[in-house]
Amino acid sequence: MDTKLVKYNLEFRDLGVIDYKKAWDIQEEYLQFLVAEKEALKKANKVGMIPQKQVILFCEHHHVYTLGRSGEDNNLLINSEILKKINASYFKINRGGDITYHGPGQIVGYPIIDLETMKIKVRDYVWKLEETIIQLLAEFQITGGRLKGATGVWLDPDTSSKSRKICAIGVRVSNYVTMHGFALNINTNLDYFNYINPCGFADKSVTSLQKETGKKWDLENVKTVLKNKFAEIFNVEWLDR
Repeated sequence: MDTKLVKYNLEFRDLGVIDYKKAWDIQEEYLQFLVAEKEALKKANKVGMIPQKQVILFCEHHHVYTLGRSGEDNNLLINSEILKKINASYFKINRGGDITYHGPGQIVGYPIIDLETMKIKVRDYVWKLEETIIQLLAEFQITGGRLKGATGVWLDPDTSSKSRKICAIGVRVSNYVTMHGFALNINTNLDYFNYINPCGFADKSVTSLQKETGKKWDLENVKTVLKNKFAEIFNVEWLDR
């Protein structure tokens, strides 16, 4: 991957712990604003100018399962009664990929950025998200990698019997503007993954930074490292709010 010399300004917002639907609505608002801004620049013959309303959102969610456009309903292994019993909700959403879980102790990142002006292809965008997480994990002496035929970041991806996912990635791109993103397991309660076939895989397991290192981590500290790695990989400078 070539490193771009241009630095792109990006807003950073930490939404804290937030209901999934509320965060989804916030993403949609940013996306629609950014698409409208791009159209206005084109009409003003300012093609190539970088839109200003680009952002990455960090958050945690209450227990929720989300199913992407290409997902299968039967990858949710429980019914509505059990969902209620475990205090989880379920959404069918407009990202790519299959089913995943979000919950406390997990850092979820939603970049709403314009790939066109940043000159990033969709495939390279996913690669950069994965690389951000891989380099973050290296800071904690964890070796992450890619599993052929699957998105996200895995540990021991080359050993089928041991491969396990630590970060799920699923995105939507509309008019070259991204939404949705990644979910990185830090102190996540992994029992919730027992109720699904994570990302459609019935034969793969899921892990977390806590499970791999044997210690609970300060989420705010991990967010800081993650934010810095994202800025490095995407050549971003943070806007002051």
